[in-house]
Amino acid sequence: MIERVQAGPRMGSVRVPCSKSEAHRALIAAALSKNRVRIEGADASKDVLATLACLNALGADIVQEESGFVSAKQIGTVPGEKRLCPGESGSTLRFLLPLAGALGLDAQFVMEGSLPGRPIQALADALQKHGMRLEKTGNELVCRGKLAPGRYTLPGNVSSQFITGLLFALPLLPGDSELCVTGETESEGYVRMTLKMLSASGVRAEEDKGVFLIPGRQTYDMPPVWALERDWSQAAFFLCMGALSQNGVTALDMRTDSLQGDKAVLKILSEAGACVQAGPKGVTVQKDRLEGVTIDASGIPDLIPALSALMSLAKGETRVVNASRLRLKESDRLMTTCRMLSDLGADIRTEGDGLVIRGRPFLAGGQTDAQGDHRIAMAAAVAASGSQEDVTVLGAECVQKSYPRFWQDFKQLEADI
Repeated sequence: MIERVQAGPRMGSVRVPCSKSEAHRALIAAALSKNRVRIEGADASKDVLATLACLNALGADIVQEESGFVSAKQIGTVPGEKRLCPGESGSTLRFLLPLAGALGLDAQFVMEGSLPGRPIQALADALQKHGMRLEKTGNELVCRGKLAPGRYTLPGNVSSQFITGLLFALPLLPGDSELCVTGETESEGYVRMTLKMLSASGVRAEEDKGVFLIPGRQTYDMPPVWALERDWSQAAFFLCMGALSQNGVTALDMRTDSLQGDKAVLKILSEAGACVQAGPKGVTVQKDRLEGVTIDASGIPDLIPALSALMSLAKGETRVVNASRLRLKESDRLMTTCRMLSDLGADIRTEGDGLVIRGRPFLAGGQTDAQGDHRIAMAAAVAASGSQEDVTVLGAECVQKSYPRFWQDFKQLEADI
């Protein structure tokens, strides 16, 4: 699919989808609960639907409805190997692999795209030390055996998704467990989101200085109705567009008390000089001054494509640091962010595990390829807001992974002339 994006700033308001990160967690908690659960507001992105399909393959009964999902049956223990298709969703694989072991279910995970090459070894090592057997061949990962309770150790600097996967699984084991996270935890806000979901489902997991104490033999009891909050990762693209618009862009119904790590976009935009206002209807960002800043990407890798597009239009130099995790996403996002913005006329280069961006008054526009990465495609729309000529995005359909209606929502904004 080719998308031609009109050049120039945008204004107006948009209601982004509900949080993909929270939707994954809510679906898992609902599938583990004996009671019927309605999840309101879940959007049917490819990643979320992958988690739904995998949970159903494990024995749950979750039905997609117009307003969300309904879980009517707890995950079963039907014998036989289960075939799970997480697609290209790292969250789905990393959350459900420990869960299959906790339930003692044999499973074959069939991965797609870049997922077979994304990090999972630290999680696999921890699982294999406690009773699971894993065998990876090409794009298939087969797991067998049942997890045993005990002391688990994970590094905190690879992926918070490893921690979440074990936090969901360990309460189901027949004995107590400890989960020790070594070093600093990146994307810690998403671990907090998991703990909030566990607590709401009546599951205990106490933390003390990086060690989680998790009693065994627990049962999930999720509230019968769970309303998801809006997604800050997706809102960031429109808020960055607002920083290039005199009249601004409003992201509606955003929770400023959210545990989502990508809420940090508000702080970064303020530091860069944009006008940021939070009100009862949502968050509005407008153009003011815009100057280069240093952005620490360690906890917010998904924000970097959008912020890089914006800072290509800021005065002075911007440095993105601690961004090694971007190399392990749907694409090597350091390279694809740099390539996309260079295609459109930005002064940007990679430097080690980071980016150096020298802002320009405007970009030229032109043609670029999303390289199969949804966030690169959406960041190209941000760049178009500061371009002289229209931007043509090749492979624009990749937004289906996280935000299927992105282009429709983008076109509802008005030109800010």
